[in-house]
Amino acid sequence: MEAWEAAKNALKCVLEAEKGESLIIFCDEEKKSIGEAFMNGALKLGLQTRLTRLKTDADTIRKEISQKILEVLKEKPAIYINILRGIREEAPFRIELIKLETEGHKTRLGHCPGVTLDMLTEGALALRTEEHKNMQSFAKNLIRKLSQTVRVTITNPAGTTLSLSVKQRPFFTDTIVNRETMKWMNLPTGEVIVAPVEDSLEGKLICDMAVGGIGPIEKPVRLSVKHGKVQDSSSEDLRVLRRVKDSLNTDENSSTVGEFAFGVNPKARFTREFLEAEKMLGTIHIAFGNNSDFPGGKNPSKNHLDLLVSKPSVRILDAGGSGTDVLVNGVFQLLSSA
Repeated sequence: MEAWEAAKNALKCVLEAEKGESLIIFCDEEKKSIGEAFMNGALKLGLQTRLTRLKTDADTIRKEISQKILEVLKEKPAIYINILRGIREEAPFRIELIKLETEGHKTRLGHCPGVTLDMLTEGALALRTEEHKNMQSFAKNLIRKLSQTVRVTITNPAGTTLSLSVKQRPFFTDTIVNRETMKWMNLPTGEVIVAPVEDSLEGKLICDMAVGGIGPIEKPVRLSVKHGKVQDSSSEDLRVLRRVKDSLNTDENSSTVGEFAFGVNPKARFTREFLEAEKMLGTIHIAFGNNSDFPGGKNPSKNHLDLLVSKPSVRILDAGGSGTDVLVNGVFQLLSSA
């Protein structure tokens, strides 16, 4: 698929862009070709489009929003697209940018930290209109199945054994914009997500695939969690462990559970960029840190650390204690994978 066509389809099918609307694209210099693909796709849809390139330096970690960005943010378009590098240490910068873009919940946002050109041509963003609709239908069916859930249990062959509460916390999907909440989403899309009750996560999490902002890992990262907070972390890969610990220690809320999500994108691949890997059909990921813009979320951390788990088995329980298997060894039960 041509990159501009994939970008056009995402703008139209996910963000519901309409002819004549305004769009601002923030694009890191190193992502220039992707920014141009989104600009060309937007122009094909008749959007009033501005592409703003952001200077990046391999040796400099962005911590604050630049004056250049603040000036552009004054324009208040209908839609923003952020095409940014996805390094772990810039997560606080990206979270702050999202907050500024979505103030007032009036602007739609497609946020793409770590997006690559081949995601548009071959991977999770290379979706035709019909494929977007199929994934949206699958996500809606899954949300209906999850609608009465109060507790979730998760296991996997690597040794994960977790339980968490989602009582009065609605599941939602990033596969299409919600006009009521105007919740921003990542591009590519492909998740069904919930903000767990912040003090509810209990057990052992074995991340054996990838870590957000770090990528695929060779040695598992093990986390012990109690009352929703990470109590201990370990890994034989000391470099990865140091970066994980740094993220979990960003502030007093960064080690508190913030997200539980299913991957539902059948075109998502296990790539170096977590942005795509976390959408893989039949995976789950759990994040610690910020969830203040999730429905019901109450954790205002400056960071957000995602951990991807392979071959999960997920069981949901309703208020009466009745249980249903949603995933068994990474295979969805009673749902078509459209």
